[in-house]
Amino acid sequence: MKLQRKNRLRALSLGAVAVTGALTLTACGSDDTGGNNAGGGSTAPANSKIDCGDATGQLLADGSSAQKNAIDAWVKQYTASCKSVQINYKGSGSGAGITAFTQGQVAFAGSDSALKPEEVTASKEVCKGGQGIDLPMVGGPIAVGYNVPGVDTLVLDAKTLALIFDSKITNWNDKAIAALNPDAKLPDLKIQPYHRSDESGTTDNFTKYLIAAAPDNWKYEGGKAWQAKGGQSAQGSSGVAQGVKETKGAISYMELSYAKDGMSTVDIKTGAPEPVKATVENATKAISEAQVVGTGKDLALKLNYTPTAEGAYPITLVTYEIVCDKGNKADTLPATKSFLTYIASEDGQGLLADAGYAPMPEEIITKVRSTISGLS
Repeated sequence: MKLQRKNRLRALSLGAVAVTGALTLTACGSDDTGGNNAGGGSTAPANSKIDCGDATGQLLADGSSAQKNAIDAWVKQYTASCKSVQINYKGSGSGAGITAFTQGQVAFAGSDSALKPEEVTASKEVCKGGQGIDLPMVGGPIAVGYNVPGVDTLVLDAKTLALIFDSKITNWNDKAIAALNPDAKLPDLKIQPYHRSDESGTTDNFTKYLIAAAPDNWKYEGGKAWQAKGGQSAQGSSGVAQGVKETKGAISYMELSYAKDGMSTVDIKTGAPEPVKATVENATKAISEAQVVGTGKDLALKLNYTPTAEGAYPITLVTYEIVCDKGNKADTLPATKSFLTYIASEDGQGLLADAGYAPMPEEIITKVRSTISGLS
């Protein structure tokens, strides 16, 4: 299994590099309010390749719920080898993570959106002599999950999604949906759109897609906070996923790893000949067009939300680990560098595909590894 996983990772990475890109993001765990600690690693086999160095003590982190499943898997492996370290990652959402980081409450944060200029400025208060930087670590598709009895396959485009989430298309047998799904038996059922109640990088990326692909139908500015009126809200990726599972007629956006246990996901109609399914491989095709726009040690990426290549899934995100380039706290720096070095390693990135995430392509992750080694 390890060999198969490694081969699959190598194929993914090489494919992404061939089209010069950046890969996809991870999804959250079922618990968005509490983190995993060293106890989670008790059943994991020790990985002799993990360099614990001088790492010891407790490492607190918070942020993106999108990556929590990945973080949990990484923590399980890491703490099996580095038993003197406890890691507690709370997947409270990207906004909460950045706030915790700029207030000096955590060693690093996870965010599905890169730091804004004002957040970089705020980070300088805790990163003495330095600032917060974005390290792209994990990627993936934002799936649109739905619960419509009798409809196993559903195609929607950006315009229709914008109108659904803006409460302007309110029934599943609406003519706009029927036109995209001529063979489906669409029921006379009210649409129940769910959105995130917390500030979320997933919301930011989902609405960036609507802004880019349906500008005439989505007039909101976007950002981590949901702005459209109507619909229902829930905390975290696990919250909206639960809402879809429990509510007939529901629809919401979430990382692919949450769209499981039989949940159906929307195929997205793009400029390509055929609608595109939400898969890691298809998201990679779109994210491969990402460009590094960060300066200095910052590796923030600009994603393409309107790809036209066949099989390129347009609704994607990248999760960043946010850390001080200089001025990290002396008591947490060894553990921070050790853990980040592991998750950026070939073994760490190799865990992502099986969890429904995409590893970073070699050209990106090489820069990440170099930056981590220079943290001080």
